[in-house]
Amino acid sequence: MAINKNHEFEELNGVKCAIVEKNAPAKRVQFLKQLLEFNKYTVVVIASPSPKVAPAPAPAPASSSATEGTAQPTPQPISQSISQSSPQPSTQPETPQTFTIGVTDVTFNPTNAIFGRLLKAPGGHTVTLAYWQQKESISHDEVPYYETK
Repeated sequence: MAINKNHEFEELNGVKCAIVEKNAPAKRVQFLKQLLEFNKYTVVVIASPSPKVAPAPAPAPASSSATEGTAQPTPQPISQSISQSSPQPSTQPETPQTFTIGVTDVTFNPTNAIFGRLLKAPGGHTVTLAYWQQKESISHDEVPYYETK
């Protein structure tokens, strides 16, 4: 159990790991795995469990409160009679495959690693937040933030 949301850890494939990111797509996994392995971390990746989806409500049965003495069949709503006559396709959208990324060093914290300038990019530059979030393809850290115009 983590003390706060910024430092999560759990067991992945039987190994206690610090969580780097959850629900990451395959391209993000490839990027982070390459970056973390370059920084000499052992990376563990597992498929994220599919989100729990509430089952569709069952159609309500038609009420049979016919008055005595009449033998008329109870009319069904049109939507119910259509759903009984033709099978409906699955209305649940196909969930994309996502992964949970962790490192075996349980002291690793992504926030501290980025802002503490502890990670290096393969080009030798320090990893910035924009590079970590893949907003920049090259880590530009030569100019301090207060000198940028």
